[in-house]
Amino acid sequence: MASEANMVDETNNNEATELVGDHVETVDVSKHPDPSIPVTDLSLADIERRQSHPVPWAVFIVAVLAAIIAPYWLGRSLAVGHTQWLITHLNLFTPRGVAFVSWTVTLTTFTGLGLAVVESRNWLCRIVFVVGLAAEQFIAGLSLLKLNFWYSTYVVYGDSARLPNAANLGIIAAGVGVAVYAVVWVGLLILIKKDSPLNVLTRSWASFILFFAIETAALLIVLFGGLLTAV
Repeated sequence: MASEANMVDETNNNEATELVGDHVETVDVSKHPDPSIPVTDLSLADIERRQSHPVPWAVFIVAVLAAIIAPYWLGRSLAVGHTQWLITHLNLFTPRGVAFVSWTVTLTTFTGLGLAVVESRNWLCRIVFVVGLAAEQFIAGLSLLKLNFWYSTYVVYGDSARLPNAANLGIIAAGVGVAVYAVVWVGLLILIKKDSPLNVLTRSWASFILFFAIETAALLIVLFGGLLTAV
């Protein structure tokens, strides 16, 4: 192997004389680039603090809390205080239509949340998430969503309880779909090796296809699996 050692100083032409093996040769050397970061007295913590933008994040957190509490309270108040008015207007829809609407709203909420996590600097995704969350919570309030919702809906809505029950099933279907997707996705990340041809399933586009496929399957089970007539 050739051993290299610097022998002579650099010239104005950005060259240097070196000993290569047993011969003295003149070779080009790289010139140190100009610094791209300006000289500053700020520490790394100071720079990160300036880029953190705490006020928009605080507004976002408050908006999320408001979207969770206020719409649900409003929907529940309408269900209890204006039941007959709601029944009159809800009877314009079919149980499958109501389930599809509530599933779509909930799916939009989860999609906005997922995109907000992936694209952390995209505030449009956060806005979609907050608006979708508020709409989902309003529907949940109207349909008195909880673990044993069919008892509450029957007490409030009577024989028209099938419509709020359908709304609850749409919301639950979207939630179960997200849970199943999370388990499958984590399983794929653990089981598939990086050099495996199946690693393509862990790509972002494959992740979204898998997510919507599972969500669609959950919706079809609700619409055509007999659940709408079971509660």
